[in-house]
Amino acid sequence: MSISLSHPAGLFNYRKYWAQRFGIAPQLPMTRAEMDELGWDSCDVVLVTGDAYIDHPSFGMALIGRLLEAQGFRVGIIAQPDWTSAQDFKRLGRPNLFFGVTGGNMDSMVNRYTSDKKIRSNDAYTPEGAAGKRPDRAVNVYSHRCREAYKEVPVIIGGIEASLRRIAHYDYWSETVRRSVLLDAKADLLVFGNAERQIVEIAHRLAAGEPVSQLIGIRGTAHFVKSVPDDYAVKDSTELERPGMVTPPVNPYQEEPACDLATETNGEPLLAPGEKAIRFDKLMLRNQRGKTVIRLPAYEDVKNDPVLYAHASRIMHAETNPGNARPLIQQHGNRQVWLNPPPLPLSTKEMDGVYDLPYSRLPHKSYGVANIPAFEMIQHSVNIMRGCFGGCTFCSITEHEGRIIQSRSEDSIIREIEAIRDTSPNFTGYISDLGGPTANMYRLACKDPEIESACRKLSCVYPGICPNLNTDHSSLIKLYRRARALPGIKKIFIASGLRYDLAVESPEYVKELVTHHVGGYLKIAPEHTEQGPLSKMMKPGIGTYDRFKAMFDKYSKEAGKEQYLIPYFIAAHPGTSDQDMLELAIWLKRNGFRADQVQAFLPSPMAIATAMYHSGKDSLQKVSRKAPDMVIPKSVKQRRLHKAFLRYHDPKNWPLLREALKTMGRADLIGNGKQHLVPNFQPKGSVEEASGVAKTNATPTKRFQTKYTGFPHKLPKPGKAAKRPK
Repeated sequence: MSISLSHPAGLFNYRKYWAQRFGIAPQLPMTRAEMDELGWDSCDVVLVTGDAYIDHPSFGMALIGRLLEAQGFRVGIIAQPDWTSAQDFKRLGRPNLFFGVTGGNMDSMVNRYTSDKKIRSNDAYTPEGAAGKRPDRAVNVYSHRCREAYKEVPVIIGGIEASLRRIAHYDYWSETVRRSVLLDAKADLLVFGNAERQIVEIAHRLAAGEPVSQLIGIRGTAHFVKSVPDDYAVKDSTELERPGMVTPPVNPYQEEPACDLATETNGEPLLAPGEKAIRFDKLMLRNQRGKTVIRLPAYEDVKNDPVLYAHASRIMHAETNPGNARPLIQQHGNRQVWLNPPPLPLSTKEMDGVYDLPYSRLPHKSYGVANIPAFEMIQHSVNIMRGCFGGCTFCSITEHEGRIIQSRSEDSIIREIEAIRDTSPNFTGYISDLGGPTANMYRLACKDPEIESACRKLSCVYPGICPNLNTDHSSLIKLYRRARALPGIKKIFIASGLRYDLAVESPEYVKELVTHHVGGYLKIAPEHTEQGPLSKMMKPGIGTYDRFKAMFDKYSKEAGKEQYLIPYFIAAHPGTSDQDMLELAIWLKRNGFRADQVQAFLPSPMAIATAMYHSGKDSLQKVSRKAPDMVIPKSVKQRRLHKAFLRYHDPKNWPLLREALKTMGRADLIGNGKQHLVPNFQPKGSVEEASGVAKTNATPTKRFQTKYTGFPHKLPKPGKAAKRPK
């Protein structure tokens, strides 16, 4: 067997499949009756999703479905099926090529459970927000049912749930390390990241008669291999970075000492039989990179060794740049999972082609007049770009979409705004968002493509903005001006996450944003005020927030508008001490902020911060067994305390806060004056405990909201007693 990375045609350069003769469907069919109306006797591809089907490019299955339709394939959708049997998965008949399975726009576990592992009472991606319409670990369950329905049909899994579980990963809900989802789902192929290139190549190759077992070497996919190909050299990950002597637990029932891939003898890694170990100097690195696979520690090793897990996480994150990433391989029992390098970013022309497809931009007609909260939020929004080079350790955007920004053309964006204006039945002149993963990375990139293709930095903006990064916001300013000048457009809001550390580099952009695109409140995400947690998040210091706030206030005043910033914060992030949360609470009160909804850190699969949470080590540095342990708020009580600090104004939290302040030697912050953090009395009828989970049934898309009181208060410094109020 040989694995060579495929070189697919441009996204729209394939010869169309013969079924293109059936034309474009008003909406992709969800029933046999709809297939009959279209004249179809079968579907070439059936997509199974945990979300309601909304024919809008913000919903992954609609985008993939329309893209495959543009390639000439007949695509059906099975949305939120009854997973208790295989019957509902036969709804559209046997697909000719494959089942495509996703949990939906959100990870099914994140969608159903709060960060405190409590079940949410609603689901924004379901009609009327009804909960319980998808199973836990939906990708696994749906894949099994597809296999039961039609055993011989290939099953391809993808979406964010599969993408973030492509290797052995820490699972917060079971508090264990789980295998690659490729094994648990019993799928044939896993697609990770943005899936356009992979899924189009897969569909055309299957249509040409290739068996799914031969679909290897496709960027952005993971599959099984029996052994490493002979033409590949193997680089052991523990040789790239040594976490220290890695010796598996000795089996008391075996006579010989245990030996494993990561065990070292005389400094040399022991690989699987027949594998070639290599050491790199610069010349070998250049010549061998294309035919080198990095062997990660086996699943069984990372499951039993948190430090080795953190090491594997570091290696994996170093191989995420499509320009220089090498394949990865990880043993799972008697099977080996091979991860190809990430997909190449889409060009602007290809991005335009994807978003110019004939979406109806409406929920499927079968839902009638039912309200789907996620649709209500995004129906009048426009995606202008993809990717994020911020590298926040708690965020899954980089792992899924990559660091390289992929932008649409200005003309394509304007066409979509005009389509919303002209076709949306309830459009009133307001575009709710013009953005993407971030609000202001449109067309930003490295100044040198060669440097970009060789870079392994996790972030282009931390600890400071890279000198090679172009921070010119002029293209975005031009887009804003052209968009709001369109006839029939009353206002365009910017609701995506703003990178204010980038924005301050362009005062002209801040002025444009504040003057024309803020509706009274602008949400930004400093996440914390203290350097300890901020350094583990890879977020800028609060001083950058202060610089942006000064600009925001200045331009709001010049525009004659009363506008406020609404900051987001995270509680209980790895590296956060009780003292850090106290300082944040003091900052909140001084600045007059009261959080209505708060978010505790949720260790999502594969995130860097999750590796910190699980291992107790700072995985932003070389992982060493001798390295000091980090502060990790894990206990239920401590996580509740950290959330209580964010909601210092809630009487339900006062008993817990009073107890903590006394323990921390800050009883001077307990009292009934404005200079105190919490009062020394408890109102009648209030719950005598810290809830710590208030408002947790909020829609997952609205992570944090605050009320601005406008009355900053001075609080005593440590060691200084507050004066008793008169």
